[in-house]
Amino acid sequence: MTGDARPGRRTRTRFEGWILGTGTASGTRVVLGHWGRSPFGRFSDVMVERADGHRLLLAPSRRTADFIAATYSFDDVEVTPVTVRVAGRHWQITAGPLDLRLTTGPRGPMGRLLRAVPAPLAARPAWTVLTYPPARLLLGVRTRGSAGGGRREWYGALDLLPVVSATTVYDGRDQGPLAPVAPPVRFGFGSTPRAPSAVRVVTTVELPRSPGPRRGPATRTS
Repeated sequence: MTGDARPGRRTRTRFEGWILGTGTASGTRVVLGHWGRSPFGRFSDVMVERADGHRLLLAPSRRTADFIAATYSFDDVEVTPVTVRVAGRHWQITAGPLDLRLTTGPRGPMGRLLRAVPAPLAARPAWTVLTYPPARLLLGVRTRGSAGGGRREWYGALDLLPVVSATTVYDGRDQGPLAPVAPPVRFGFGSTPRAPSAVRVVTTVELPRSPGPRRGPATRTS
């Protein structure tokens, strides 16, 4: 899962799983990373941006929190259990102050098109040269770019399912009906489609040759 780390070479790490993005009528937007394979093993993390612009990372361990906070931007980071249960089309996510339950719908034309691309090809960073323009035009997302701490990222999409219903409770308050992910979240260069969706991805993160210490927001453990 980790690339060549010899001196003088950049190290690439790969995350394989799902990214889910949902919006709410109250303006709270949620992005879930549900990773089946990663340098940290299986884990899930949640990024929340409230209507007032406050950005919160919920991660299950200090190692994962530190890695994600060095790649994206947050106002607060909380180390807390992140539980994801999937039963067919139904997902249940609990993490810190968040309780999210959602249902995905049938695969549409874009999902069928993504599934037709061989997975080894879709996972190659070079493939994003071709996928960047249509992803930007049709979905409003970028598939490659610069991340925090001198890192670079590539997103290879393998599938896409619409999210057709969701109940989002944050800090004990219902955030209202499902809505587009608007305005776009501001965690980093990447985003999620404006339409709530679950995207199966291979994410490649390239680390700088000589990463230096980076001060992130204060991390608390719940």
